[in-house]
Amino acid sequence: MPSKKGLTNGVGRSGEERASISARERSGTPDPLDRIAPHNIDAEEGLIASCIMDGGQETITFCLEAKLTPDYFYKPAHQVIFQALLDLYEKGSVVDEIILVEYLGTQDRLDEIGGFSAITHLTNRIETTAHAQYWMEIVREKCLLRRLIKSATQIVDDCYHSQDGLDNFLEAAEQKIFEISQDRVTESAVPIKESIDSAVKLINTLLQSKGELSGVSSGFIDLDRMTFGFHQSEMIVLAARPSVGKTSLALNIADSATFPSDKKRKPVPTLFFNLEMSASQLAFRLLCSHSKVNMQRVKDGMVPREDQNRLSRDAKALKEAPLWIDESGQLTILEMRAKARRMHAKHKLGLIVIDYLQLISGTDNRVGREQQISEISRGIKAMAKELEVPVLVLSQLNRESEREKRAPRLSDLRESGSIEQDADVVFLLAKRSDKREEGENGISASTSGNVIDLIVAKQRNGPVGTVPLSFRPEFTRYENYSDKSI
Repeated sequence: MPSKKGLTNGVGRSGEERASISARERSGTPDPLDRIAPHNIDAEEGLIASCIMDGGQETITFCLEAKLTPDYFYKPAHQVIFQALLDLYEKGSVVDEIILVEYLGTQDRLDEIGGFSAITHLTNRIETTAHAQYWMEIVREKCLLRRLIKSATQIVDDCYHSQDGLDNFLEAAEQKIFEISQDRVTESAVPIKESIDSAVKLINTLLQSKGELSGVSSGFIDLDRMTFGFHQSEMIVLAARPSVGKTSLALNIADSATFPSDKKRKPVPTLFFNLEMSASQLAFRLLCSHSKVNMQRVKDGMVPREDQNRLSRDAKALKEAPLWIDESGQLTILEMRAKARRMHAKHKLGLIVIDYLQLISGTDNRVGREQQISEISRGIKAMAKELEVPVLVLSQLNRESEREKRAPRLSDLRESGSIEQDADVVFLLAKRSDKREEGENGISASTSGNVIDLIVAKQRNGPVGTVPLSFRPEFTRYENYSDKSI
């Protein structure tokens, strides 16, 4: 590597220098074995020198894209210098040794970093900025290792003193590690060539499929025609007022995905987060809906022999369906993402269902509920993108549509406009009025209560409109709409 004095990968340059930096300043937590925390002083000097030599422009931009902050540097003097470089960059000022020294002087921090000679020492260390990105990766890696040591040390200490239950402790430990992994840099911008290649591949797939579904089927013909299924990385919101049938529809979709009636389609592994009822209650509803057996008769113990046989047969079949139900209550979005990540690693999920968004706990109870919902909504969208699976999340609507006696709309989404913003697709469930049934479809008032409108209120990559569905309340089951089905 080109240099005037040569850069090494050693952990430090002198015993005097190492002694000048306390263990607490270096890692935030003393090492139990009193070892020197991972670092590379030479890489830090090379990176800071690059920032100064290119006028505080290109290299600083690389650092900002990589989310580098002053505490990524091991040596306190380097932290001070890098913060000064960031301040000057924000002001739009060109940087050189003189400007940097003058700025540090106005901040009364020049002596803290060793004076003007410390700056000239840095710039004399390298001849070119060509290796700036390489040095930046080393600095970032060493910092993440120090943070990992700190978190691991804290976890070990908590093992001896924690009063929480084992599950809560393990979740907290996993969250500490996950927060570190989130700071790893990934290349988010890709050349248009790669994007065009992906688009052409998608177009060829659609042309070859000749109108067939390109995503996970909902099980409803008219809805699939409008959406072509649920696609990877999509956040799909299904919203309605209480008791309209959100959970029933979500169960029907999960049933269709994991146990498709069309044998040409493969079962889609599905994870169902149910925050409202137990897994056994949900399985009971799913089995009765799938078998088309009256739930009330089952509760009353008045089930005909034919229905009993059908329940027994379908129960055996559904046992093999790739469906997992998580009945944990009081989940935060971070805990939910951790659970989904582990399940996805084991079973390669194709669909995630969340029932429902407003029951997810916020990570910070000090902020308002609207801000918490915004955080949860962003977390769900991030989970869909990270795992590359569609996430169907149920949500509540406010009372405005009922008060005004109208069909629901996007603005009725409860507690936060961020749900509307983050979602790729938004479905709104609404009961049809008797008047509308008679006027539009010629359906009598006595049967109109069994027709539910599924309003596709938002779809980033497709049309919006209304899909009628037939609801069978005795089975808590939705079916494709037809005059005969009601």
